[in-house]
Amino acid sequence: MALMDDIHAVADTFGADFCGMADLSLAHDEIVRQGGEEIGKYPRAISLGIILPHAIVDQLPNRSDPAVAMSYLHHAYAVINARLDQLASLVAGRVQRRGYAVMPMTVKEHHDNERICAVFSHKLAAHLAGFGWIGKSCLLVTPQAGPRARWVSVLTDAPLEPTGEPMAQRCGDCRACVDICPVGAFTGEPFRPEDPREVRYDARKCQQYFAELAQAGRPPACGMCLYICPHGKQRL
Repeated sequence: MALMDDIHAVADTFGADFCGMADLSLAHDEIVRQGGEEIGKYPRAISLGIILPHAIVDQLPNRSDPAVAMSYLHHAYAVINARLDQLASLVAGRVQRRGYAVMPMTVKEHHDNERICAVFSHKLAAHLAGFGWIGKSCLLVTPQAGPRARWVSVLTDAPLEPTGEPMAQRCGDCRACVDICPVGAFTGEPFRPEDPREVRYDARKCQQYFAELAQAGRPPACGMCLYICPHGKQRL
C-alpha cells in the first residue's frame, strides 16, 4: 500500500474529517521563528483534523450555564484532543516504519507562556495543505465546517506530494468574529503571511478572560468566534 493511502486508512479508522500533506517550505521562516531550527528542519507536515460537534458549538451563547460550558470543554476539547493526539502517534508510527523521520506534534494549546503559542501552528499546516484559510479570528476556516474543527500535525521528511495549496481568504468585509469577541481580542486585520500574529490578535486578552472566569468559579469557555462564523453556520 502506498504511504499516503496507508495514512488515509488510519485517519479514516479514527474518524478524521481532514487528512492531507502540507509543503512547509512555503512558510519556513515563520516556522523557524515560532519553533526553532529543530522544528524548521522538517520539509513537510501531515495535517489531520476533526470537526467539532455542531450541536455543542451552537449552544455556546448559553455558555454561562455550567452544563453547556463543561460539555463544550469536554467534547470539543478534551475528547477530540485525545483522539487527535492518538491519531498523530499512530500515523507517525506508520511513517517511521517506512524509514522516514517523523515528529508528531501535540494538540496542546501553547507551550510558550511568554508568547502564548505552541512550537508549531497546526492551523498553518492545515492552511498549507489546502483545507482552508486563516480568518480574522486567526482560526483556520474551512469550506466544510468553517472554523469548527481542531487540528494536529505530524512533521516528516517523507517524500509525499502536497494535497493542495493555501486557500485565499473568503471573509471579505465580514467582522462577525471580531465584533462578538467579549474582550476585543481581534483587530479585524486580514491574514497576511508577512505579518506577526499580534497584528490580528492579542492572545493575552483571551488568557486574562479565561483566568477571570476561573477565578469567578465559572468554566473557562468561550468559543464565540467559532459559533458566529457564517462559514460554520452555513456548513456543507
